[in-house]
Amino acid sequence: MSAPKTGVIPTVDPELLLTSGVRRAQPLRSLLRLLHPHRWGMSLAVVAFVIKDSAVWVLPPVTAAVVDIVVAGGPLVNIAWWGLLALVVLAVNYPFNMIVVRLTSSANRTLAYTVRAGLAARLQRLSLGFHNRQSQSIVQTKIVRDVENLELMLAQVFPTVVSALSTLVGAVLITALNVPMFVAVFAVAIPIAASLIVYIRRRAALRNEQFRVEVEQLSARVSEMAALMPITRGHGLEDVATARVAERADSVRQAGRALDVLNGRFGAISWISYQVLGLLCLLGAATLAVTGLVDITPGQVVLLSTYFGMLTNAIVMLMNAAPVFTRGMDAVRSIADVAEELDVEDSRGKDEVRAVRGEITLDDVVVTYPGDERPALDGVDLHIDAGRTVAFVGPSGSGKSTILNTVLGFVVPASGAVRIDGRDLAGLDLRSLRRFVSIVPQETVLLAGSVRENVAYGATDVTDVDIYAALAEANALDIVQGSDDGLDTVVGERGSRLSGGQRQRLAIARALIRDPRILVLDEATSALDPESEARVTDALDRARHGRTTLIVAHRLSTVRGADTIVVVEHGRIVETGTHTELLAAGGLYSRLALVQGGGA
Repeated sequence: MSAPKTGVIPTVDPELLLTSGVRRAQPLRSLLRLLHPHRWGMSLAVVAFVIKDSAVWVLPPVTAAVVDIVVAGGPLVNIAWWGLLALVVLAVNYPFNMIVVRLTSSANRTLAYTVRAGLAARLQRLSLGFHNRQSQSIVQTKIVRDVENLELMLAQVFPTVVSALSTLVGAVLITALNVPMFVAVFAVAIPIAASLIVYIRRRAALRNEQFRVEVEQLSARVSEMAALMPITRGHGLEDVATARVAERADSVRQAGRALDVLNGRFGAISWISYQVLGLLCLLGAATLAVTGLVDITPGQVVLLSTYFGMLTNAIVMLMNAAPVFTRGMDAVRSIADVAEELDVEDSRGKDEVRAVRGEITLDDVVVTYPGDERPALDGVDLHIDAGRTVAFVGPSGSGKSTILNTVLGFVVPASGAVRIDGRDLAGLDLRSLRRFVSIVPQETVLLAGSVRENVAYGATDVTDVDIYAALAEANALDIVQGSDDGLDTVVGERGSRLSGGQRQRLAIARALIRDPRILVLDEATSALDPESEARVTDALDRARHGRTTLIVAHRLSTVRGADTIVVVEHGRIVETGTHTELLAAGGLYSRLALVQGGGA
């Protein structure tokens, strides 16, 4: 995986760090593993933070000393010296604060990059079966929102925890030096605070996960609404679509409200409890000073009250950070769902493919999808010579696309073997094999950029001459010839500025720029009007010369010129032959042709 051109270049493989270190059952430990490459920088940030935050626990003794000087009527020079000390402590805040910002920002942003890059790499290695089961919007939420929650947690929890701990340690040490007996008050307050934080975190964990799941479902519903927009408008179903999103949004509202109420209830109770403790500390210290039971100066009363107030604020800050921390831990668990997914297409350690002739053999291939009683492919035997064009036809759900997916390695057979040039697909590095394969799908997906970017997508060392040649072979030169921008013509979001036929021909040009040995056409003309279909079919007829070409089509008019037509029904091959031979045989192909108006 290539590193970004700017910024900090990670020293670890993002996917390896993700898969080896992130575990759903251990979110906190997983976070520490993710931060391990930044351990020295974060350690230095802690030291710098303690120094820059030292004014918080150094100024109260200065205040106490000044109060005692005032009460005793001491010399002004002593006040000046204490004031100078306070200024020095305050002055170091800025440089050390910038050190903290640079170190923590570097760790936080690099961690976010590493997790996002690792998720992207992991998703690319997961099987198509996983992606078919998983909503695209949920995957998007994991990469965007979950990592954002992780960043937010690190940005808010780190300074809160370090500040609270440094304040606590400083306050206890100085209190032990001045009024040792009051250390016992801290010894009581701190365990109570820790118990409250743990209790809140446990109660909020379930509510946070419920809220995250509801947000993911809302994201999926919004994505669905966007995809169905033409159907919604065409059928006048705007209110129905709005109601579906509103229903899911209401679920998010209720889950979020329950989470907010929980956090608010515990926040209020904890704040009141510690304010009462702070008040008792002040009154107790004042009582001891006035009665003379303990030798406490007025300045020390102020010191103890200030420190306990600081401790109270630190504990409240920790409690307020607890929900953010819980959301961050839930984000780690969500990320772990991808990191721990085992449905992986792993080609590591397998034979690299350096050349392909295009001979394909399926030997008694059986494919069964999870949850299906009947196999999608049931003992398929087929041999395709290199350079031949084979078309697969049959009723919907007969197994045509499954055959293509099996040949491409997207689907792993339960039994049997698939061979390319006599080599078993199970032993090949599929990524290296697919460098010799191009696919033209039914639903064309284009980048929002230019014609050049779309045609050259993923191809290296191609020139404008190569792109023009691919466009010509795909019968798509009209896309750039009618534009002043030429190859820089912008196609719009998902090719919105092009017609359906132009989008499909541009997809064919993108497939041909790679000069594939195997060309796969999956319903490449099914959504086109007759005129566009004719131009695309002409492009495909030229594209398949000299290449092994696999075609799936419902329209028999697009497969007439195939060298062999394979008729599939119920996961089995029931007929093979040319268009003329199959029409004369009077079987399933002949009946399909009759339904489509003769097929001749």
